[in-house]
Amino acid sequence: MYEVMQVRLREAGKISFYSTRGLRPVAGDYVIVQADRGQEYGMVISDPEIVLDSEIDKPLREVIRIANDHDMAQIGKNNEKIKSVMKTCESKIAEHNLPMKLIQAEYSFDCSRIVFYFTAEGRVDFRDLIKDLASIFKARIELRQIGVRDEARFLGGIGPCGRPLCCASFLKDFEPVTIKMAKEQNLPLNPTKISGLCGRLMCCLSYEYNSYKQLMKDMPKEGEKVKLKDITGKVISVNALKKRVVVETEDGKQLEMEWNKERLRKDGGSRLRSKTGGSR
Repeated sequence: MYEVMQVRLREAGKISFYSTRGLRPVAGDYVIVQADRGQEYGMVISDPEIVLDSEIDKPLREVIRIANDHDMAQIGKNNEKIKSVMKTCESKIAEHNLPMKLIQAEYSFDCSRIVFYFTAEGRVDFRDLIKDLASIFKARIELRQIGVRDEARFLGGIGPCGRPLCCASFLKDFEPVTIKMAKEQNLPLNPTKISGLCGRLMCCLSYEYNSYKQLMKDMPKEGEKVKLKDITGKVISVNALKKRVVVETEDGKQLEMEWNKERLRKDGGSRLRSKTGGSR
């Protein structure tokens, strides 16, 4: 077992587990960590926790130290230089007439490397661009093509729920999201209602999907015929959370009923209501 914490590299990089080495930073603190290419900085986004070996992607990197004043000054200087770095890169992209959109740039902690993130419709030959940028900045240059979801993660924003975007705050990885998840939760299939700022299906559609699947196991399907005493009809609406269905009878009336596993049941007149009038 390991004592680890989750750290987001740089400002919008990958979230990974790092060994605490007995250190006790709190969420929101900056730390210096061992990364693939030397030391990097990142923000702690979780409290220390004990995890099993099987839950860790090897090799497990370590938190070297909690960022001190000197480290924070260095991070601040790096961030201040990013705007001019991006402006230079954008002018070089235009000069080479490359079909790409620059999204963000990041300095490594020691300034030995600059990573540029961009979007593009297809593959881009940016070899000449890298040569120009390396000559200007005297640093190792990396260009990484990202998708629209990663673009939203970098730029951030507020979702329809009124909270910061999940991808820009706590999501480690992008899980597959399908239209079936929206259907299972009885959500409107209007793209503007179920799409995020990135234009793709909202990541949160997957959060409660398994719970809805479990609830729907005992519920009838829309279009299924049901019968209760002298009432026969077709299910036209299902509410899994409330365990209720709307049934359209043979004479055209719509009735809201509670559903249990074996049958529709009537409960004192309050659980069998007409959608157009009073209770039955």
